[in-house]
Amino acid sequence: MNIKKNRQRIREIRQITGLGPTHFADLIRVAQLIYDPGGGVSGKVIQVNWLDFGIPEAVARNLRSLGKTYQYESPHVDLDLVWDQLTPETRSWFIAHKSVLWQIEESFPALDED
Repeated sequence: MNIKKNRQRIREIRQITGLGPTHFADLIRVAQLIYDPGGGVSGKVIQVNWLDFGIPEAVARNLRSLGKTYQYESPHVDLDLVWDQLTPETRSWFIAHKSVLWQIEESFPALDED
């Protein structure tokens, strides 16, 4: 995809969904937490019921896969790349929960990058 089409697609995603770069960065951080709630600390195993955070199992599976893909990446991944990896159910959940993602992240303060 050329750069002009890529920018247009990003603009369309943002316009249609109301999601901005910060929302996508928050989603990547949550996905990283779902993939590895222990934050990569050797021997630290944390069991989390993601439904307690309002994340259905199918969405958690999709986000776990995303978290694995971007485990060591900056959370500022091109939003069109992230969008393409989300299932329709995860997309809907993301749009509906975009304003609370940071709260999920803050539940794991030792992993907070900010």
